Amino acid sequence: MEQEFDSLKHLFQQEFTKMVAVISKLFGLQHIEMAEDIVSETFLQASETWGVKGVPANPTAWLYTVAKHKTLYQFRRNKIFDNKVAPEWVAQEKEQAYVEPDFSKENIKDSQLQMLFAVCNPAIVSEAQIGLALRILCGFGIDEIADAFLSNKETINKRLFRAKEKLRTENVTMELPGVAEIASRLDNVLHIIYLLFAEGYYSKTQDQILRKDLCVEAMRLGLMLTEYAPTNQPHTNALMALMCFHASRFTARQTGEASYVLYEQQDEQLWDQDLIHQGIYFLGLSAQGNEVSSYHLEARIAYWHCVKEDTPEKWEEILALYDHLLQVNYSPSVALNRAFALFKVKGPQAALAEAETLKLEDNHFYFVLLGELYKHIDSQKAKSHLQKAYALAKTQTEKQVIQEKMDDLEK
Repeated sequence: MEQEFDSLKHLFQQEFTKMVAVISKLFGLQHIEMAEDIVSETFLQASETWGVKGVPANPTAWLYTVAKHKTLYQFRRNKIFDNKVAPEWVAQEKEQAYVEPDFSKENIKDSQLQMLFAVCNPAIVSEAQIGLALRILCGFGIDEIADAFLSNKETINKRLFRAKEKLRTENVTMELPGVAEIASRLDNVLHIIYLLFAEGYYSKTQDQILRKDLCVEAMRLGLMLTEYAPTNQPHTNALMALMCFHASRFTARQTGEASYVLYEQQDEQLWDQDLIHQGIYFLGLSAQGNEVSSYHLEARIAYWHCVKEDTPEKWEEILALYDHLLQVNYSPSVALNRAFALFKVKGPQAALAEAETLKLEDNHFYFVLLGELYKHIDSQKAKSHLQKAYALAKTQTEKQVIQEKMDDLEK
């Protein structure tokens, strides 16, 4: 029974988003909640039926067949079939008896791509876009989304409801923008994928420092964009390269669910060389054209972190990339990372002179950096900064890493 449950859970993660996208495309985004209900009822029926009769030979085909029947029944029952859909079908009766969800591989891919652009509509606030993406495009449950946002189910449900209302009131349709509009809309889509990966790469949840499931879904969405010519742009490939390089070190970053391994202590043998080579491939594709986006620069920095040798040339290149990145897309975290690169190139005094001007008093990473820099100059000041970092850290894993740094100072 446990094996059947795991099989159904795996299928849910794989097929939920595909089925919702296809059904929503057929009947419109104004009925997206009904599409979710249909798919959820399909999986509920699968759980009940398979528990008695066992898993069918082709479980995916079984799900699609049941979903087709439920789709037609649901819309007829709510009179949407009679009042809104049927008139359009009458004109098609000579060609086909009825319209049903098309779960062909090509239509699933098209539907998911169209859903991605619909969810990332500028009319919806960024945080709600991520929530919708997790639910509609990645198949995450409300509990999982609440964990990702350090929130609760009620808040997430309200946020998703408002986002879906926005889809209706703005009359957002499931179709790809015209080629001229794709360029501007693609930036927003890539940003949401980037945020999704970033949340997984450094999770804010209390019990996990790394959420691989979020990262894998972000990479899946990015890969989908590279397979469609108008969205297969240099900065799309740069983002894919960035995610591949970071994902290559997943195994080396953890020794257990909550044990985080710092970069300097990682075992290079655990790095995934296939993903590193894939990242290099996408980085090569990203070099086409004249634009240098923040994804290009971050991907190059991530590439250098896949080179273990701690050479001056490596850190000089990383420092130059951070200098460029600050000009393209300034953020406090980039400034902090640049200060560390400056330390590796010019030493602690030069890095301190710049780091202390940032004054990020509510950021525990800021005090971790000051602790690292003062370690080479004044151990008491280093300890004081690490204590501040410990007090500000939000997860036990972070506190554990900071405590280890303080213990090292004592030694």
